[in-house]
Amino acid sequence: MLAPEPFFEPRGTPFSEYHRIKALTELGHHVDLVTYPVGADVDLPNLRIIRSARPPGISGVRIGPSWTKVVLDACLAVTALRQARREKYDAIHSHEEAGLLGVWLSRRLGIPHLYDMHSSLPQQLTNFKFARSAWLRRLFERMEHETVFGSNVVITICQDLFDHVHTMGAGDRAMLIENVMGGDVEEAPQLDAADVRRRWGIPAEARIILYTGTFEPYQGLDLLVEAMAIVSRRHPEATLLVVGGRPEQVEALRATAQGKGGRVVFTGYQPARDIAAYVAAADVLASPRIAGTNTPLKIYSYLRAARPIVATDLLTHTQVLTRETSLLVPPQPEAFAGAIERLLDDPALAARLAQAAAELARSRYSREEYVARTVRACERLVQAGAARA
Repeated sequence: MLAPEPFFEPRGTPFSEYHRIKALTELGHHVDLVTYPVGADVDLPNLRIIRSARPPGISGVRIGPSWTKVVLDACLAVTALRQARREKYDAIHSHEEAGLLGVWLSRRLGIPHLYDMHSSLPQQLTNFKFARSAWLRRLFERMEHETVFGSNVVITICQDLFDHVHTMGAGDRAMLIENVMGGDVEEAPQLDAADVRRRWGIPAEARIILYTGTFEPYQGLDLLVEAMAIVSRRHPEATLLVVGGRPEQVEALRATAQGKGGRVVFTGYQPARDIAAYVAAADVLASPRIAGTNTPLKIYSYLRAARPIVATDLLTHTQVLTRETSLLVPPQPEAFAGAIERLLDDPALAARLAQAAAELARSRYSREEYVARTVRACERLVQAGAARA
């Protein structure tokens, strides 16, 4: 398995890789994971983590395209080639931009390839404002085309990506397996909901609006902070609890929040095992994302938590959320604030939405269905290997 990410760090794609590996190893497969030289080791049976060389001066990797990733991807390619010479593998499973390397290796070794498609590579350039040049976009489009059509199985993690692969003309190899486990891990939590309030000095009577996740611009956190300033006029006891973010990102948003007003508490990164306690402490769960089409991982955890959800009425959310399971509003501070206030003022509405969200999680986004689809992906990969043989 080729994973061009800091594995493990508590953020989107590494969470997805973690749960994919966990399902595969539970099914009896052995995984050699070739990944970056940064990140925390995890202990899973039948998993061996093989890290690439660490170039001088690199200690971390930010989310999205970067020149740091270009350098690290080159190191990962060298490690993957060396590993392929040492061992005899049955298949290659690659994530994100390592898909092109995976396709090349699968052809060289004569074994099938599975591409785990977490996003559209050309769309990343737009989402992260990495580059606006037409030639770079064409390059990414070509990379994506070669990767998809060079793979025997393509796992897509949301409906939009599944439709995208069909539009490309490769629907016969596409499978939809949503990241239903979200940001959950199975370590024993060290906190409960009461501990969360005590740790961050939030009074028992305060209503908590929670955001968990990264601080990238497409997440819409400026919108959320402005919305909370509006909410605080009628609900001065309401507290926005923001979990995540690098220290410099937290300080920048803290300065913005102080200028707007409202009670906002920033925790910075928290252990993945404790996120469930933060969710349990919340009265309202917020997802203010303003760009992109992939479903945020947090949405699946939010659904299982049986708490009312407020989200922007964009494809990134509406692939999973409906008006029966959440309040969906335009990506505007006033609309988002109004939805939060509705839930704070109407306990019956909040309870109805929370119950419907939990039922949706049970009926459609269960771990059992996730594992069953993973089995089908493996079966298709085995069939592709047999056809090659």
